[in-house]
Amino acid sequence: MTHTPTTPDDATSPEASSASPAPVVTYALPPIPAAGSGATSLSPEAAAAAQASGGKMADGTPQRCGLIAIVGRPNVGKSTLLNALVGQKVSITSDKAQTTRHRITGMRTVDEAQFVFVDTPGFQMKYNAALNRNLNRTVHGVLGDVDLVLYVLEAGRFGLDDAKVLSLLPQDKPVVMIANKLDAVQRRADLAPWLKSMQERRNFSEFVPLSAKKDADVQRLFKILKPYLPEQGWFYDGDALTDRSEKFLASEIIREKLFRLTGDELPYTSTVIIDKWEDEGELRRISASIVVERDAHKGMIIGQGGERLKRIGSEARQELEHLMDGRVFLELWVKVRSGWADSEEHLRTYGYE
Repeated sequence: MTHTPTTPDDATSPEASSASPAPVVTYALPPIPAAGSGATSLSPEAAAAAQASGGKMADGTPQRCGLIAIVGRPNVGKSTLLNALVGQKVSITSDKAQTTRHRITGMRTVDEAQFVFVDTPGFQMKYNAALNRNLNRTVHGVLGDVDLVLYVLEAGRFGLDDAKVLSLLPQDKPVVMIANKLDAVQRRADLAPWLKSMQERRNFSEFVPLSAKKDADVQRLFKILKPYLPEQGWFYDGDALTDRSEKFLASEIIREKLFRLTGDELPYTSTVIIDKWEDEGELRRISASIVVERDAHKGMIIGQGGERLKRIGSEARQELEHLMDGRVFLELWVKVRSGWADSEEHLRTYGYE
């Protein structure tokens, strides 16, 4: 396939990257239904799908459907687990904390059961920024709406941040403890005393050691979770994978490449806005802005001779073409907006809930 250029030649120039911002496009997640309430709080499309099914399979088997929150401290593998459960990337992954900022809904239908997963930001323990307060509000909001909670830990580890998240989990919801990254445990025998200590911390509904990267473990998890889903009609079509738009997923993929290619150099206070999106047959023309707080951060992203920005754009474009099964022209800009992460107004403008 012939690829179009990733970034314009002048994208790294001071004039181009500090130009007046294009109109901001923001995306909001449809309302999440209350636990066990059927589809009354869903978008009209999801509600229609639930009603059309009549809550029964063709052979008369009752359908099951429920909302499942995936929670835990940053970097325990929540987004990796969500992507594995859905079977496609719907949430970005990175070693950098606070990679997930919006609640991401992905769904997977297996036989008569539809699992609707909500990935959440890792709970932030520092409250000195509006962004952190926003992330924690998102987590609290999700926990009040779901039927089941997956509490994700690194197998064999339980620290202060894990304890903080555990203390905030609702007492009136079933909680399944996921001991993730099992493949990183050298001696499985060492897990027994750790699991025993976790049993003493809370009456978990289930203990599930697994590796989110192993399909057999993911399939086993589906079987464990199915009985916890209420008997009710599906919220979405059986082949649906996410309720997020292509534009939202594009901004997330660009942000993932940004964090992966800058490592620890770039603070987490960077975001991506889709400024322009045009569909021309199978070609999508996308213009996006990477927003940072300082001029020094801008330089980190652009890199020497613009090479780092070009690589971010190239890798993002390739993944977008694979995801959207079509050609993508991606234009990236870097803009400085001082203090955006501590401004409630900026957060709302940039699409944070």
